[in-house]
Amino acid sequence: MKTAFVGKGGSGKTTLASLFTAYLSASQHPVLAIDADINQHLAVALGASEEEAAALPTLGDHLPLIKEHLRGDNPLIPSAEAMIKTTPPGRGSRLLGPMEDSPISDACFREVGGARLAVTGKFADDELGVACYHSKVGAAELLLNHLLDDAGEYVIMDMTAGADAFASGLFTRFDITFLVCEPTVRSLGVYRQYAEYARDFGVRLAVIGNKVTEDDDIDFLREHVGANLLGWITSSGHVRAAERGRPRPISELEPHNLDVLAAMLSLVDESTRDWQRYQDQAVEFHLRNARAWGNDRAGADLAAQVDPGFVPGPRLLAGAREG
Repeated sequence: MKTAFVGKGGSGKTTLASLFTAYLSASQHPVLAIDADINQHLAVALGASEEEAAALPTLGDHLPLIKEHLRGDNPLIPSAEAMIKTTPPGRGSRLLGPMEDSPISDACFREVGGARLAVTGKFADDELGVACYHSKVGAAELLLNHLLDDAGEYVIMDMTAGADAFASGLFTRFDITFLVCEPTVRSLGVYRQYAEYARDFGVRLAVIGNKVTEDDDIDFLREHVGANLLGWITSSGHVRAAERGRPRPISELEPHNLDVLAAMLSLVDESTRDWQRYQDQAVEFHLRNARAWGNDRAGADLAAQVDPGFVPGPRLLAGAREG
């Protein structure tokens, strides 16, 4: 299952993404974590040193390789250069499992804290002031469109802050979106904005309260979030130790906070994916991007990249593995 962590900047979404990743890894679940936040702190939150995090390969730097591999022998895509971030898979495309080995995993994935990790990458000096961060996140979006997670496999993405995720169709790529919400008016505003934008696209949203210190905090969240509030994280010495560069095993997390992670996992495991809808939304946002900017940039009608009737799913990945 694919899960995203979103919320106001500073709300603790990277912390929650790292805790959930560590919880899955400690339970021997296969997990691929992707850091798509402009601040790129997930590797350190998972236990890497600053130096190790800085040395990680990035999806953005390997975009040509990613495109070439995923294109496969899809006859609708004449070259890797013809692909854009929203290009959907079709017959002949290469579909990947999150834990399988491939040229993409060799180049871009590394093990950190017991999980596979991919990072989109920071801005380079020559990109400051002239590049959009969504150009880097586009590599992750293209990857997710071709990523077939099977039963018992988990993909976790730490997203950009606020409602920036709605600048692309990336927000539709997840089975559950966990919105991390502090008990403050500003954080609540991000929740309301996200919930409003997501409603028309069937995005399943669950709120995790964070930085909860008293009963009034819980009452505030319940009043404004209602049934979407799945649980809340209380003050944590475990988290503070990690933030000081002294990470502990996830088993040492406070019992209440461990229970919240267990509730999150239960919600994810109860979810099912409609692969037809998943592909339909990929096509919808590809066509939107093609009309808005892609056709002009490519000098061609990118609607021709859509393979009518193609629906991805684990059965296709199983067939590819058997072949």
